[in-house]
Amino acid sequence: MSGIAAENAITVQNLLAAFEGESNAHAKYTAFAVKADEDGLHGAASLFRAAGRAEQIHATNHARVIGLMGGHAECEIHDVEVKTTLENLKTALNGEQYEIDSMYPGFLEEATARKNTAAIRTFHGALEAEKTHARLYAEAIALLAAGKKDTWLGAARDFYVCPVCGYTSETEEEHERCPVCNCPWERFEIIR
Repeated sequence: MSGIAAENAITVQNLLAAFEGESNAHAKYTAFAVKADEDGLHGAASLFRAAGRAEQIHATNHARVIGLMGGHAECEIHDVEVKTTLENLKTALNGEQYEIDSMYPGFLEEATARKNTAAIRTFHGALEAEKTHARLYAEAIALLAAGKKDTWLGAARDFYVCPVCGYTSETEEEHERCPVCNCPWERFEIIR
């Protein structure tokens, strides 16, 4: 990793791992949205699209910080295994839980020890957004497992995604500003 200061090498490795994870999550959620639409679960498809957009924002933020630190963001996009929408929701939830419980806390700890504010900011924003995704995926799984397809899962719905940090909400104007990064609510992207 030439061009990267030795004290930043681990942070950049973490950023590259996060960049790859978020890039692959975007690809995975895009494919899962197509399957959910095919299954007539248009609300679940909307959720996958919104979460996928948030993951794309995270990847872009991580890539920007990698560049600031003298690195170059590259990754391999893996083949996506698409199963039933319920299985896809569970796969998505498991990925989010890994990021919440293990990946981002460890990356934040290392970046904090190095006082790397740009890395701290991008990791923190992604972590907080993943928490909203996990909550929404868990709700969708519970509804689908209970056979409640006539809920929000069945009809396409709007989700609101912060263009700065990827925070995702299912309610319009939940706050005046993003609770994670303070971006004005009117800048949020509406994803259906």
